[in-house]
Amino acid sequence: MEVLQGNIVNIFEDSIFYGELIIEDGRIFTIKNLGAEKAGESYYLPGFVDAHIHIESSMLTPASFGRVALCHGTVGSVSDPHEIANVLGIKGVNYMIDNATQTPFKVTFGAPSCVPATTFETAGAVIDAEGIRELLRNPKIGYLAEMMNYPGVIFEDEEVLKKLAIAKEMGKPIDGHAPGVIGEDAQKYFAQGITTDHECFTESEALEKLKLGVKILIREGSAAKNFEALIPLAKEWSHEMMFCSDDKHPDELLKDHINALVARAIQNGIPLFDALRMASLNPVKHYGLDIGLLQEGDPADFIEVKDLKNFRVLSTYINGDKVAENGKSLLPEPRNRVLNNFSTTKISSSAIKVLTTDSDSKINVIKVNEGQLVTDSFQVIPLTEGREVISDTEQDILKLVVYNRYTKAEPAVAFIHGFGLKNGAIASSVAHDSHNIIAVGTDDNAITEAINLVVREKGGISAVSEEEMGVIGLPVAGLMSEKNAETIAADYEQIDAFSKSTIGSTLAAPFMSLSFMALLVIPQLKLSDKGLFDGGSFQFKPLFETQNNS
Repeated sequence: MEVLQGNIVNIFEDSIFYGELIIEDGRIFTIKNLGAEKAGESYYLPGFVDAHIHIESSMLTPASFGRVALCHGTVGSVSDPHEIANVLGIKGVNYMIDNATQTPFKVTFGAPSCVPATTFETAGAVIDAEGIRELLRNPKIGYLAEMMNYPGVIFEDEEVLKKLAIAKEMGKPIDGHAPGVIGEDAQKYFAQGITTDHECFTESEALEKLKLGVKILIREGSAAKNFEALIPLAKEWSHEMMFCSDDKHPDELLKDHINALVARAIQNGIPLFDALRMASLNPVKHYGLDIGLLQEGDPADFIEVKDLKNFRVLSTYINGDKVAENGKSLLPEPRNRVLNNFSTTKISSSAIKVLTTDSDSKINVIKVNEGQLVTDSFQVIPLTEGREVISDTEQDILKLVVYNRYTKAEPAVAFIHGFGLKNGAIASSVAHDSHNIIAVGTDDNAITEAINLVVREKGGISAVSEEEMGVIGLPVAGLMSEKNAETIAADYEQIDAFSKSTIGSTLAAPFMSLSFMALLVIPQLKLSDKGLFDGGSFQFKPLFETQNNS
């Protein structure tokens, strides 16, 4: 038995009192009210939940991720393992589940619904409807993960509908993914039993979906940041909203997590208890999580914070055990087994040359938007040397390459605006969702050198300048490191700084932004290993446009 005293926050009665927690056998045995809230005393409240995240994007395994998240008061997560599933299929999902058993951090995994995400790219695996049924039978898997193939839902693709039917038959929540889908299409999509969306990037879009009965997740990750756009809705709709990070790089995870979003929500005028419920009660109830909410009889999952303004976490408890204190984990380092699916070979600069036969032709260019996964596009007459189209650093129109990691194949090449590189290149095997190698750079030699560093490591992120180069190996599926968070975060901070100060990227998170430039299910223009793809019309698009059809 353990007895703790302090100010206790009751999110069910919107009350705070000085009290006593009695913990026995991993549960809250008794909560005693000892009087009014006491100034100067710390506060006990329910732990936080990240309502949607791909743990792989932190470059950490679930066990390593959990050690850090617990330090920020996050006691659990709703985690979609579709990154590793696109590389290794069900075997990859089982790896995540097995690895997570090394930590008390409470991870609820989803069954990845879109492996591959589309038929317009090469992934390392396929999970069909029967694979979904197999996964959903696993008690460690609590829901059908985000249905990214929204055209397949809207146009009633047979295999997509089978997956949705299996989830409904088994009583599992179904996560949504419908960026910019509104009106009649949104009604068709959510009528299929899909209950959430974390892809809203405007207040009007989110409000329309809320009125359809959809739970809206406010996402604030390393690349996609929708907090400022959506938080005003929480003043009226907090009971239907949650917080998530979706994708979080390791250096940012070391700084904060959901605790920072709670603090920002309160600063934006959201009442304290509404913000706390968005970070705890709402995801626990929606997904049926085995996470306590500081009630008698609940699992003793709770946190102690210094105040209810900044939410600096003093200690975190899981099942009655203190697992983090003053920003330090009390858990042992996990052992991270390595597995992979990486079969390609090095590439030569001649393989990515682009030739034009028409001096009047324009090229379709992807335009990156800072802080968003949605891209725009435009057409421009390219810079050429003879018949060869080259990167134009003056106009910030750079060559973008996607190279198949699973088998030897010709690379796909396009052009992109918004990275701002002045020399060199960056590359990554983290390229949503099929995780082929993606690279952007100012010249062919630098691009292929960056790609070949990733090939050498059988997965990783790399950066190459005129005089220097660096690479971080990600041997676990080409997505994650076997190292601890502090090591990988320090390595990442160094290569991230190199990509900005030496190579010249103007983006806040160039590697995270690069990783989404192959994500075909997010409009507008993206690049897969098979070619340039228009996410609006959901079909391939030529690189060159003659003036007659531009």
